Amino acid sequence: MKKIAVVILNWNGAKLLEQFLPSVVAYSNEAKIYVADNASTDNSIAVIKEKFPTATIIQNDGNYGFAKGYNLALQQVEEEYYALVNSDIEVTENWLAPILSIFDSEPNIGIIQPKILDYKNKEYFEYAGAAGGFIDQYGYPYCRGRIFDTIEKDNGQYNDELEIFWASGACLFIRKEVYRKLNGFDDDFFAHQEEIDLCWRAFNLGYKAKYTSESVVYHVGGATLNESNPKKTFLNFRNSLLMLTKNLPENKLFPILFVRLILDGIAGILFIFKGKFIHCWAILKAHFSFYSLINKTLKKRSGIQLDSYYHSKSIVYRYFIKSGTVFDK
Repeated sequence: MKKIAVVILNWNGAKLLEQFLPSVVAYSNEAKIYVADNASTDNSIAVIKEKFPTATIIQNDGNYGFAKGYNLALQQVEEEYYALVNSDIEVTENWLAPILSIFDSEPNIGIIQPKILDYKNKEYFEYAGAAGGFIDQYGYPYCRGRIFDTIEKDNGQYNDELEIFWASGACLFIRKEVYRKLNGFDDDFFAHQEEIDLCWRAFNLGYKAKYTSESVVYHVGGATLNESNPKKTFLNFRNSLLMLTKNLPENKLFPILFVRLILDGIAGILFIFKGKFIHCWAILKAHFSFYSLINKTLKKRSGIQLDSYYHSKSIVYRYFIKSGTVFDK
């Protein structure tokens, strides 16, 4: 058995598979390749069988989103390391060798992220992950190479290996034993920020996440839900609140949730001023959904919530007030 499994979650992505799966097949000799299908209604299965016969198909019986879709599929995957890869990722030659080296030599590393560049503009980092993720005290995520909508050009400034707080779900490597100890992703998230929640829970249990620039992939981004889709707004705002409720230290839980609810309200008002009424409504729906799940979510809190989870006190203040548009070491 090979040590690493590349698992691509697919839903009606036949065209993406035709475009991007060839690079995965060509450059992943060290891995067994799986495509986990969330009950696609297009010709995805036929495309895989015809054009990529070496890929193993796992068929889920419904569209369970990113979180539950992977949870169900990975019950059938027994390789030692998982590479969870979006269907709109182009990989590069030798992308797996640095990952295997780190996992084999550093047993304290539970999760790894490669350098993620923009497929459409390959000299720049990509929004979803860039050179490794962090959060501020209020749970706002940001990356080296991308803070809010400011994306840096890759000039080698993040050519390193570094401990990070979260790895992007666009291309996330995790030890099977860690994934299963954490019971995988939280099904209630469906999609968006479930990887940050996973990494936070791993952090609370003492596992480390690491970024390496030695492995490089290119990500299209927004291939499933683009930024203009109100469902993405709903999921991001709701899941952020769920994540905070599960993982914040006891003494910070309600004060920070209170601040976040106020900041969400301000975001909703800004959407109104921009004429994006449907996104303001998405935030309201996110809050109502959060309130309906809050008791269930509180029960998911583990016995350990570490206080050292954040890198910056407020990335919102630093970015919008102090004009800090690049990562602050």
